[in-house]
Amino acid sequence: MADKLLIIMVNTDPANPSELGAPFFQATVAAAMEFEVEMIFSGRAGELAKTGAAEKMHVQEDSSKNVYDLIKDAHEAGVVFKVCTPTLDLWGDDLIPEIVETVGGAYLISEAMDDATVTFTY
Repeated sequence: MADKLLIIMVNTDPANPSELGAPFFQATVAAAMEFEVEMIFSGRAGELAKTGAAEKMHVQEDSSKNVYDLIKDAHEAGVVFKVCTPTLDLWGDDLIPEIVETVGGAYLISEAMDDATVTFTY
């Protein structure tokens, strides 16, 4: 059985924040279950790594928690957040403090292809 969950946020559009709940919830639960969990922001979803962006987004309009709160909850549970290098060209390098590393495409591919890793993409 795999012991690592890799969640790649690349297809999710932050302009539609209702799409963001499931990946953060699943990451948080997997970390609470003591799996190694890594989320990588890339492409359009890389906006979530930009300081101040996720704070303006709510999965549900009437929720008191914003998307950044979900990121902080996941991080507190043990989720490791990284951003893909080309994302910096789109959104700049003013990143939320939960981002621990900037990685390239080769890292993303090697992790996704590892037999000990299950990969989800959103």
